[in-house]
Amino acid sequence: MPARSSSTKGFKQAASLITKRVKEASETRGFAQSRLLTHWEEVAGKDTAKIAQPVKVTYNKKGLGASLVLICNGANAPFVEMEKENIRARVNSLYGYNAITEIKITQTAATGFAEAQAVFDGPQKPAGSSPNPNISRAAQEMAASVNDPEFSRALEALAQNVLSKQKT
Repeated sequence: MPARSSSTKGFKQAASLITKRVKEASETRGFAQSRLLTHWEEVAGKDTAKIAQPVKVTYNKKGLGASLVLICNGANAPFVEMEKENIRARVNSLYGYNAITEIKITQTAATGFAEAQAVFDGPQKPAGSSPNPNISRAAQEMAASVNDPEFSRALEALAQNVLSKQKT
């Protein structure tokens, strides 16, 4: 009987290429079930998944149950707090036993949560300090040849930062 020829012509599903890496990454954060991360909307529910994300699972030293840490912005924390028991029941149904005994909520910045990143502007300059006019002029000259105004402003800010940090 001849060998069956593959209909995929050597191609693999994208999910099969990253399954091992997702599992390894999730296990480093304490998730025994990577499905908790990959199918969070199904587990927690659509409304809850929009405002809260699982971060890690920590296990008690005595080995009796674990804590699931969720991250959400401060305004939604009361809603997530009220839904904790429902979330815990759904997560435990995924595990098949009472694996999660506690849910902890960590609050984060309101901006950037939907993109899973908070916006940080970095350290601010003291209010009384003004930039050196020579450095500002040099930075403007460096960015003058750029046509895109947004890129030009960013390049000027970078040049000003680099030039102000140089030792003379």
